[in-house]
Amino acid sequence: MDPNTGDADADADRAGDADRTGAPVGRRLVLGMVGLGAGAMAAAPWLQARLETALGAVAENDPTGVTGYLPNGGGFRYYSVTSSVPHKDAGNYRLTVGGLVDRPTRYRLDDLRALPQARVVRDVQCVTGWRVRQTPFEGVRLSDLLDAAGVRRQATAVRFTCFDGAYCESLTLDQARRKDVLVALRMRDKPLGHSHGGPVRLYVAPMYFYKSAKWLSGITLTDEVVPGYWERRGYDVDAWVGRSNGRDDAPTV
Repeated sequence: MDPNTGDADADADRAGDADRTGAPVGRRLVLGMVGLGAGAMAAAPWLQARLETALGAVAENDPTGVTGYLPNGGGFRYYSVTSSVPHKDAGNYRLTVGGLVDRPTRYRLDDLRALPQARVVRDVQCVTGWRVRQTPFEGVRLSDLLDAAGVRRQATAVRFTCFDGAYCESLTLDQARRKDVLVALRMRDKPLGHSHGGPVRLYVAPMYFYKSAKWLSGITLTDEVVPGYWERRGYDVDAWVGRSNGRDDAPTV
C-alpha cells in the first residue's frame, strides 16, 4: 500500500474515511483511466514504466482518489488522505527529530544523503492483498537518527508526522530500532518521487505498507504509542505482515 500513509498507500476499501473533498469525476475520465490501466497489462515493460510515470503525475494532482484504485505498471497504487500535498525538494525539505531526546535535530535533504545509507529489498505488501515483490529501498537507518539525537530513558515509542498535514504513524522504540526500518530516500535505485512519498518517507519492511508513512517531516520520541491515521480507523497498531489484519498469505517476516 502506498499511504499517505502510508503508503496510502492505504486500504482503498476505506477510502470513504479519508478527510478530503473534490470535484465529481467524469465518466469519460474514469473509463479512460481504467482502459489505460488495462492496456498496461498487455504492454511491453518499457510501456508499463511510462504508464507508471504518467499515472504518478495524475495522482499528484488528483483530489478525488480515483487513481488510488488503479494499479500501474510497477504494481503500486497511488493514494493520499488529503486533497493535495505540497512538493518538497532539496531546497525546502526539512526533517525534524525531537520530543524525548537530548539533541533535537533538523535535517536537510542533503544532510540525510550524506549519512551512511542502508539497502533493504523486500516485498511491499498492502493490507488489501496486492503486493510488489522484491522492491529495493535505500536510506538512513532510523536507529542511526535516534542514536544521534540521544533518546531519553522515558521514551518508549516514536511518532511520525508528514508534510501533507494529516497522516501520522507510530512504532514502539524496539520496532523503530530494527535494521530493516529506514528513513528512505530511494526506491528501485532512483530518488523517491513525490507520488511515492518523496523526497523522504518511512519504510518499515516487516509491516504492512500503511506503516511506511509518505512525505515524512517529523520524528518525535514519546512515552507511549500514539495510534496513527489508519489505526484510529480500525487498523492494527502492530501491523506485522502475515500476523495482522491484512488479507494475504505472506509468510511471517
